[in-house]
Parts: sequence; C-alpha cells; structure tokens
Amino acid sequence: MGTLLVKNIHTLVTMNGAREELRGAAIFARDGVVEQIGATATLPATADEVLDLHGNHVVLPGLVNTHHHFYQTLTRAIPAAQDCDLFQWLKTLYPIWSRLTAEGVYVSAQMAAAELMLSGCTTSSDHLYLFPNDCTLDDEIRAVRDIGLRFHACRGSMSVGESAGGLPPDALVENEAAILRDSQRLIEDHHDPARYSMTRVSLAPCSPFSVSRDLMRESASLARAHPGVRLHTHLAENKSDVAYSLERFGLTPGDYAESVGWVGADVWHAHCVQLSDDSIAKFGRTGTGVAHCPCSNMRLASGIAPIKKMLCARVPVGLGVDGAASNDATNLLHEARAACFLARVAAQDASAMTAREALELATLGGARVLGRDDIGSIAPGMSADFITFDLDRPAFAGAQHDVVAALVLCQADAVDFSFINGRRVVDHGRLTTVELPRLVEETNRLAGKLVAG
Repeated sequence: MGTLLVKNIHTLVTMNGAREELRGAAIFARDGVVEQIGATATLPATADEVLDLHGNHVVLPGLVNTHHHFYQTLTRAIPAAQDCDLFQWLKTLYPIWSRLTAEGVYVSAQMAAAELMLSGCTTSSDHLYLFPNDCTLDDEIRAVRDIGLRFHACRGSMSVGESAGGLPPDALVENEAAILRDSQRLIEDHHDPARYSMTRVSLAPCSPFSVSRDLMRESASLARAHPGVRLHTHLAENKSDVAYSLERFGLTPGDYAESVGWVGADVWHAHCVQLSDDSIAKFGRTGTGVAHCPCSNMRLASGIAPIKKMLCARVPVGLGVDGAASNDATNLLHEARAACFLARVAAQDASAMTAREALELATLGGARVLGRDDIGSIAPGMSADFITFDLDRPAFAGAQHDVVAALVLCQADAVDFSFINGRRVVDHGRLTTVELPRLVEETNRLAGKLVAG
C-alpha cells in the first residue's frame, strides 16, 4: 500500500491515552497503519501519497457505528410507520420486508455504507436478521467490501413466529438448525480475527421476542468456539420489550440475558433504554457492551437510555444510528450530538456529558464495544482510519474558540476527507469508491419496487 503523509493539520484529535489534541500536526502511515504523529516539521517530509491540509482542518479518528440495519434504507419514511412505537412499527413493516431480495440487500448496504462514510464513519457493524427469498449475509458482506468500509457483519436471525408467541410473522422465521449451520459457514468463509482486519462476523439472534432461549444459548456456544466472533442482539428497547420478557420468561431483560449466557466482554446489546439499575451494574461487572441509539429511541418514543449511569458503572458504551427506517438518518456524528444533549436532558444537568465525551463514545467507545484495539484513536500502531473537517465552512464560523467541541455542538454534516485502512475513500467531500448518483437511482428504484409489492 505504501506510505501516506497528512500534514499541516490545524487540530489533530488523537483520542490516544493522554487524549492529546495537537496543533500544526501531521500523520505518517505505512501500509494502512499509523507509524508516526506529531508536529509537521518533525515527521518525514514526503511519502507516496501526500495530503496538505493547509492548517484549516480538524482531524479525528474515524467514527465507529455499533448498531444498524442497512436493508431498512429501502423503507425510510413509510407513511404507515411514521408515528408508531417499536412493536407497531415492526408489525407494519414486516410484510414489506418479506419481499426483500439479494439485490436489495446489496444495494441498500452500499447506500447505507456510503452515507456513513460521507459523514465520517470508518467502521460499522450491521444486524441483518431476516433472509426472505434469495437473501444471504454474503450479499451484504460483498457490498460493503466493494465500497471499502471496515465491517462487522452480524448474522441475525428470527426463529419464533406469531404462532409460537413471537412478534414476527411465521413466514419470516427460520429453522434453528439451519440458522446455526449458516452461522458456522459464514464464520468459516468471512470472519477475519486478525489485527487490522476489514471483515469480522458476529452472531446476532434478533431479540427476546423473536428467538428461543435454545438459539441464544447455541449461538453463544458457537461464537465462543471461534476467536474474535462476538454476540449481538436487541435488549430492553422499550417498556413493551420489558413486559414481554417478564411475561414470557419471568425475568427482566438483563437477567434473561444472563440466563442464556449473554453477558461478558464478547457481548453487546442494542438500545438498553429500559435496562434496570441491577442490570447496569451486572453489565459493568462483566464488561457487557451497549450500543446507544439516541435518534432511533426518540423516533420510536422508546425513552432515554440511562447512559450516564452506564458509564459510571463502567459499562462499555458505543453509538449506533440504528435502522434507516427508524431514525431515518444515517449520520453517526449526529448521534453523538443527540447523545450529548439527551444525557443533559435526562439528568437536567448541562454538564452531564461534554462534547468531548460524546466524541469518545463515537470513537473509542465504539471500538471497545466491537472488541477492537486497533481503531478508535490516532496513534502509532493503530489502523490509519481518520477523517477531516474543513474549519472554513459556515457551520464552524464563530466557533474557532474550541473547534473540537464544535464538531458536536455545531452541525457537521459531511467530511472533507476520509481514510480507511490508509485508503482515501472520501476526497474533497466526494466518495471515491462508488458512483453515487447511480447508487441513489438504484436505491430509489428498489425501494419503490419493494413497497409497491
């Protein structure tokens, strides 16, 4: 891959151990890995690829998205689902999603990845949990590999339909033995546990109201038989979710998760809006992670997740944009802004979360939740995943007093440059790895076809 030099950085937000913010800085990387950072004058003067930022950009680690449903990009702003809570929203959309095809999986994954990359995300997980018609997780992995995003593919599943007391229609559930066989195959075919890997696989039975206890336990056993394979699901998303767990299992969501082996440093749960104090303490003791999705939680009126309590209890917390049909945006920096403000509203304390703490959730927090020690900061030995914002844009006018806080407190919509694994994937605001107008056209065509039936 060769060497890369990015120089004359106004402010370099390292997120390293000392949380250094360097002025007039530079980054030197070799073969996709950061080799040196420091003052521009102290680093090599040239490289195979050189980007001179002329002292007017802030650079920070690429953002890490810990929860999403890429396929839902095809069903954004559906009128019948715009004003629903979680369960009603799902029941409205299940029939539409049952018409999803492999082509839809591929195109929607690229569209979601494109939005994430243009707004600063360099690593994302995705939770694909339904496989009607000819859909496979391979389609999504191939799509994301083609566009160049670092990816954690979650093999989701649903096995308990309405006739067995679950929420999804019977036509959308799978046989559990088939789920486990496919999970094994996907791990063997695609999972790369090595440092700096671009593709990893996690096992992700969808939710307590759509899978059995046996599938949860068997999935955990299968994942733990392979290095670096993690576990992911939805948990305690709203009050109806809690009520279902109490009625069905006689346990709170956190206790249910523990009963099936779903606590530990290799597990992360999405939402946890209604997680009890006891469960928060349990997650903190065991290192069980949480993907906080503030905009989706507001959109579906699920509540405000007790993130400050979680952080105080040492729960690993990252951010997620969640499904593009329940947000309906795909911008992780906006999630950091929402997380910051919601934490303040929940505590009625304007100091409950600072802008820098919100940025840490979006970078190092996400890296920890995904089990990565090679992303989330800019330091020697870390992946060359970083993004830049031009400070001479209208959104930052008058914010020169603290350009780092401005990334959260102001409205930073799109990056100017993005590097993933040392590769320039966004150049002067333009995505370099896919033809964006064609992708938008294909997305609109497939979305219309899916909804029309």
